[in-house]
Amino acid sequence: MTPGKCMNEHARVRPGQRAASLAAIATTLFACGSPPGDDRAELRFAVASYQHETCTFCPEGDTEVDDWLRHSEPLSGEALLNSGGYIGGFVERSREFGDIELVPLTSPVGVFGGSSRSWNTKETFDHFLDAMLAELEEQTPVDGVFLALHGAMAVRDVPRPEAEIARRFRELVGPDVPIAATFDLHGNEDADFLEHADFSLVTKRFPHYDSYIQGERAARALRLTAKGEYEPTTATRKPGIITATVLQWTGQSPAMDIMERARRWEAREHDAYVSVFYGYPWSDVPDVGATIQVMTNGNQTLADEIADDMDDYMWRVREDFALGSYPRPAEAARIVAAAISRGETPVAVGDYSDRPGDATHILGAFAAAGIGNVLYGTITSPATLDALTAAGARPGDPFDHEIGGFTPSGGSPHRVTGTLEYFGEGFGYDRIAAVSFGDGNVVFLTPAYEQVLYPDAFRFGTIDPADYDVFVVKSRVHFRRGFDETGYARTILVVEAPGPFVGTTFLDALPYENVDLSRMYPYGTPEKRR
Repeated sequence: MTPGKCMNEHARVRPGQRAASLAAIATTLFACGSPPGDDRAELRFAVASYQHETCTFCPEGDTEVDDWLRHSEPLSGEALLNSGGYIGGFVERSREFGDIELVPLTSPVGVFGGSSRSWNTKETFDHFLDAMLAELEEQTPVDGVFLALHGAMAVRDVPRPEAEIARRFRELVGPDVPIAATFDLHGNEDADFLEHADFSLVTKRFPHYDSYIQGERAARALRLTAKGEYEPTTATRKPGIITATVLQWTGQSPAMDIMERARRWEAREHDAYVSVFYGYPWSDVPDVGATIQVMTNGNQTLADEIADDMDDYMWRVREDFALGSYPRPAEAARIVAAAISRGETPVAVGDYSDRPGDATHILGAFAAAGIGNVLYGTITSPATLDALTAAGARPGDPFDHEIGGFTPSGGSPHRVTGTLEYFGEGFGYDRIAAVSFGDGNVVFLTPAYEQVLYPDAFRFGTIDPADYDVFVVKSRVHFRRGFDETGYARTILVVEAPGPFVGTTFLDALPYENVDLSRMYPYGTPEKRR
């Protein structure tokens, strides 16, 4: 018997057979030359990642395989296991347990343009999923599968992509191998996912400080189930609420209170997992909107009780959760000017509605109001970057170009005259530009949407973030990581677009084809509430 054969025989024993098979395992190991007490891993867990937050209303065309490969080749082996986030937590806790062998599956790691990119084609979706499954088939048997997902992927002709991922993995590993997945709270899911998987573990904070923690929890849940110590029993509820993501910041009520209620249930019931998806309305998919998923250890009555309580609570706070308004650019300019005059700087401005990243509304309003010392980061302007490249531009060159404003939500291109301060690599792109203009202002130009979270991310060339009174970033909530919740900015302002474009709170302006808003609050009443 070869060493490889010995390892496979050991791994093939299923959780329910382990207690009855200890003698057989020991005999097998001894026959292979491994003495009793060998620390060979008892469990083998496959690890894969497939994440995209898809803005199906964004205008940049369908997402193809090359869009996934433009930034980075898929990660495999230790590179995947060291990739951090959900996987970082899963790997760290699995290795602490000491009885788990990890089987990384080659996984794509990001789409050019991120959440400003539209539908994935089915061919693209299948390309990466088929490769993962083929790799796993060569590595079977495994005792568990961990999937680091997002929840808001949208794929043409695949109504529920994450559920399809779980279904395909289930089809390969069989009915008895537990599957656990981690998700962003912006996911759109329904009961279909847990028809094929055993656990969904969702971030409870936005910004998502706890992705690592959810990975750790997935490792624990998967291990307990694989060892026969946990019987996943689930319940799913759809409250019938749809909200813009800017309203989902967990630093404010009631978004904060909903997640606290979930944590309270988990604290009271030792083996309960309470996951809340707030939803992602920019994906035109049938399971859009808020979702509650509960997992308990063999206790269906408890799972239903928790799910019903969370469902009822979300409905009670629906008005504050789903409705909100923000100042438009001209009013925002007055607010910012007043904050500067009072010395309440730095000011951080979230240009939250701009999914493509090319909007120039705030830049124009602030320029008209004479507001200086503003750092705009960033404005999507690939044509401008192309022109700079063609001209062989270098830092110090004069700059006179129109920037941004090339999509319906972007307004009009804005002419900027100034000096090129930086031109080169940045934010993961081959080329970005920084241009100084006006009264101490700088604008960063990128080839695609970029959400900058920390002031120090703007340190390029001679640019020092400390020199600026105002930062305008293309972000809804995540910018609070570095500008608000660190105490960096004394004034925080979120600004509305001048029209009901993609990304705004005006969801009824979106041309949904797979969603009936009349069945969702605040645009109608769900059937179960009638």
